[in-house]
Amino acid sequence: MSTELGSFLRSRRERVTPAAAGLPVTGRRRTPGLRREELALLAGISATWLTYLEQGRDVRPSAQVLGALARALRLTGAEQEHLRRLAGGGTAPGPEAAEEAVPEVAGVPALLGDNPAYVTGLHYDVLAANDAAAELFGGIARGGNLVRWMFTEPAAREILVDWEQEARGLLARLRAIAGRHPGHRGVTRLVTELTAASPEVREWWPRYDIQFSQAGHKRFRHPRLGVITVAHAAFHVADRPEQTLVVYHLPTS
Repeated sequence: MSTELGSFLRSRRERVTPAAAGLPVTGRRRTPGLRREELALLAGISATWLTYLEQGRDVRPSAQVLGALARALRLTGAEQEHLRRLAGGGTAPGPEAAEEAVPEVAGVPALLGDNPAYVTGLHYDVLAANDAAAELFGGIARGGNLVRWMFTEPAAREILVDWEQEARGLLARLRAIAGRHPGHRGVTRLVTELTAASPEVREWWPRYDIQFSQAGHKRFRHPRLGVITVAHAAFHVADRPEQTLVVYHLPTS
């Protein structure tokens, strides 16, 4: 059982207050959020079983147990999905090789013309990008890394109007990837680098926020169009689900 599961459960247990869970608050508390025994009571499982889960022991919780924990911890839909994936064991690290998009996928951004588009790999290396994406993101191109750009390039804070919101979301998506691929050397190296370079990563990474790719809108300071709101959507590559095609639709007027 992955220690990521234990870390995730502890992080969420510490966020739920006894009052929010409908429990009486008595005396001084040394532990933030719920005690282990309190969560076990709310979920209808033994404290020993919960201890095993949080310690990462080789136990396999049933779907019913995971559902009870999700309800007791008030997990969001994305967090519930992450919990189920972690309980399934994640993906063991294998030999690391340079990640590439197949030509049929790498060529898609160029087909989208003035609509910014790029393809990212497992830990957000940019595998392909068109000229419109390079313009929108201030030069990001194949060989760069979107998370590194977000947290270490001053231009990112200028280009993204809502930088903190977007940065938190991107880091939460990287956190989900780290949970699905425990011990992956590329992910580990990137997190180590960002933790050293960014005070925001040092503060936010331990919170264990989880998010998955989704459609929506972002606000940019475009070099030609000024401040614009841009719709975007993400598509996972069929035979390489950790590669993602992201497409933005620039306003026409």
